Amino acid sequence: MTDNRDSDTLTLVDNSFGRLPDHLLIEIFIRLPVSEWAQISCVKKQWASLFLGECLWQAALMRTFPSASQAKRWPGPIPQGLSKRRFAALYVGKHIFALGNDIDEIVGHTYLFLKEQLELSNMPPPSGILHGTIIADQFITCGKSRDVSHELASQIWLAVLDNLEENQHTFLLLKRLALEGDVFLPFPYSRSIKVQWRVFEKLFTDFRDCFDQADYYDVLAIAKNKFQPIPSAWLGF
Repeated sequence: MTDNRDSDTLTLVDNSFGRLPDHLLIEIFIRLPVSEWAQISCVKKQWASLFLGECLWQAALMRTFPSASQAKRWPGPIPQGLSKRRFAALYVGKHIFALGNDIDEIVGHTYLFLKEQLELSNMPPPSGILHGTIIADQFITCGKSRDVSHELASQIWLAVLDNLEENQHTFLLLKRLALEGDVFLPFPYSRSIKVQWRVFEKLFTDFRDCFDQADYYDVLAIAKNKFQPIPSAWLGF
């Protein structure tokens, strides 16, 4: 009897929601925690289509980031995108960086762009191009000084490196960055020493077991040439 009652209740709830118009469903969904949205979108095709459309994300932007509706000239080479992309960028800016000022969205977009370049591209552009002519220029274009632009670019690199999946693709990417060598670019277009250090640190800690002996000693030689002293934890194949 209990199972039948539960089934009847679920059917009643499903039928009730099924009669709601899309605009009311959207108002309900955007009030639920963001962490539940992916699961909600898998319940019904109708709900999935709402999360694929522009209306839900426009409403989510207005509710969660009301200042995002203010018209501003979008600076820099990284595109702003539609409402879903803007929501993701603002969410990243607030929850990963929490700078609490008017560049949250720009920082979020830059983080998403760099992460996608590194994760999804089989052969992403050289790091100098990514760091300098794209990322640093993004902040210089919106009026930040060279020092601030360099620091913001470095913060984004560090956050992306810390959030890459631990898989073979990431290992090969980090090894490529380590072996890339110093490409002469003027400040602020060169990767900071903090970013270079993090690349080697992740290779020698998170990905040590992925090395073969020859690659390990090649990367270790470059690390010794760049940093003195190097941590003892990096030593020993």
